[in-house]
Order: sequence, then structure tokens, then C-alpha cells
Amino acid sequence: MAELLTTPLHALHIEMGAKMVPFAGYDMPVQYALGVRKEHLHCREHAGLFDVSHMGQVRLDGKDAANALEALVPVDVIDLPAGKQRYGVFTNAQGGILDDLMIANLGDHLFLVVNAACKAQDIQHLRDNLKGDVTVEVLDDRALLALQGPKAAKVLAAFNPQVSEMVFMDIQPITINGIECVVSRSGYTGEDGFEISVPAEHAESLAKALLANDDVEWIGLGARDSLRLECGLCLYGHDLDTTTTPIEASLIWAISKVRRAEGERAGGFPGEAKILEQMATKAVSRKRIGLLGQSKAPVREGSKLFDANDNEIGIVTSGTFGPTKGMPVAMAYVSPEFTAVGTEVFAEVRGKKLPMTVEKMPFVPQRYYRG
Repeated sequence: MAELLTTPLHALHIEMGAKMVPFAGYDMPVQYALGVRKEHLHCREHAGLFDVSHMGQVRLDGKDAANALEALVPVDVIDLPAGKQRYGVFTNAQGGILDDLMIANLGDHLFLVVNAACKAQDIQHLRDNLKGDVTVEVLDDRALLALQGPKAAKVLAAFNPQVSEMVFMDIQPITINGIECVVSRSGYTGEDGFEISVPAEHAESLAKALLANDDVEWIGLGARDSLRLECGLCLYGHDLDTTTTPIEASLIWAISKVRRAEGERAGGFPGEAKILEQMATKAVSRKRIGLLGQSKAPVREGSKLFDANDNEIGIVTSGTFGPTKGMPVAMAYVSPEFTAVGTEVFAEVRGKKLPMTVEKMPFVPQRYYRG
């Protein structure tokens, strides 16, 4: 078994009493002394600090970078303004999702953040398929911190007031605590917040400076999962995979208008035929939905779903108890006829069929700062 990798903040997590678990090949903190529920609620009410340094940071240079990347994603990269970032997906020839990622235009280069579990194959995918004048540089000398929650802007503005002027999906180089960072106003909790790319050697000093604020607590992977799930955000390898198209995943919004059938640069991405056909006909065999539990028992990933007549109709891909919602929340894929809000389905948990109701996502309102 391969030895687990560590982030530049590993020693600090141990020092802070984190419970560590293997995740995507890394030794990562799943929770701290507060525990998952209190960490979750703290992030919703104050500000939470996450170590997401296990994710891949990649720089694309060269005059063809935007055109070349646009050929791999159903996203508008060419017209992405400088200082902005956008959510995207890598697709395969069958229209399945290889990974989801963030794409940013930093003026003289593109900056990508990819998932930890897919990092190696994503980088290989870029190197194998980007055409023309474009170079791929893996930024493995950088850490990544996420500061999330309603107090995040106030906390970060104490180091540099410039961050207050940023809105959701803005990204720019900003000096924080005397350190040159790349800061985006984004994150994966549904709250307002920031992701901070920082040179690895300064990661610990920056984390400690942020934690010195009484509003800030470390948040582990456990609460990161419940936070993103309450806000209807997918986790790659669970809610998204190579056999699932963006249409089946209810990610039509992630296909830019210019890349759709009637757009100026229609298609031109892997799997375009299947994806655009599904968009046009709405003919899919399954669809991602949100579910709310009617009992207190959480329904976990892998639980089978049934209709009232005991016919199997789908499967849960993410599930937990939502501390903010105060009830079990889940994402699942079901046959199209069971996707209407209010539909009752039954999840099999330890031999029992627990009632759940199809609910519009997000379960908890997203609070991104749009100015």
C-alpha cells in the first residue's frame, strides 16, 4: 500500500488534535475537537478554515491556452474575463464526466484547480490533449486554504481591505499577511468565502494568522461534506463519474450558452453529440435529485431507492444528516418519472424502507456574495 501524502499543514493539524483519515491518497483531517456537527454550524454562523491543499493547482501558459482548454470542456473559456473564474467539467467521448474543476483567467495565464482524487489523470489528460502553443505547469509548491462563512470577508479584510470589493467568482493576486497569494471569492460550502492559494512555505503562518481571529475554527472533511451536500453541491466520484453526463447530473447550467447547439461555438468538446442530444430531447435514463428524510436516520451513499410498489428506481450517491436543515439530506439518481418535487420514495437502510421526499436543491440557501 502506497504511503499517504501529506499537505504542508499536516503538522499543524496534528498539533490541533485533528482526527486524521486517508482521503484521495492524503492523510487528511476529518474533524477536530469541536466535532463534525459543531464545525458545520460554526461555518454557517461564523467562519471556518479548511485545508484543501490536496487539490491540484495547475497553470496553463501560451497564446493557445484558452482555445486548447475550451476543446476539452463544454464551458466558455475563450471569453472568460481576466480576474474571473468559472466552474467546468472535463468530459469523455461518451459524454461522461472525467472531473469537475475551477477555471480562472489571471490575465497572462489560466489557473485551474482540480480534484485530488483525479489530479494525476487530469494533468495527464491536459498534457495529452491540449493542442498548440500551451504549457502545463503543476503548482505543487503551493497550498490551498478555504475560508468560508458569513464572517469570512470581515476576517480576511482585516489583512487586506481589497478583498471586500471582490464578488462571487472574482479572482486576483492579493497580499495577505505580507504573503503574495492568489485569492478567489468562492468555495464549496454554499457560504460566502474565499479560496487562498499560498506558497507552501507560508501556509502555516497564514493559517495561524487567520485562526488567531475568534470567529475562525478549523473545519475537517466531515463537515466539508455535510456543508456542500446541504447546498446541493456535487462530490466527484460520488455524485459525478465517467458514466454520468452533465445533463443526467442536472448540471445544464455548467454548459455555457456559446457551446450549446444554438451557440456561436456550438459543440467542439468530447461527448458533444450525446450531451447536446440529451439537452435537446431531455431523454435521459436517470437524473440527479435531492431527497429529504422523513425520519431522523441518515440515508447513506449506496442505499437503494424504491417506489411505493417496491420497484427499485435508483440509488443514493451522497447522504448524511444535515445539521443546519435538521433532517437527513441526500442526493440520488432516479428514473425520470420520480424527479418531481414532492414525490415520495423509499430508501433501504438495514432492511427497512425509510420514506424520503424529492426536494428542490439547495436544501439550505446558498449565500454567495454577488455585490
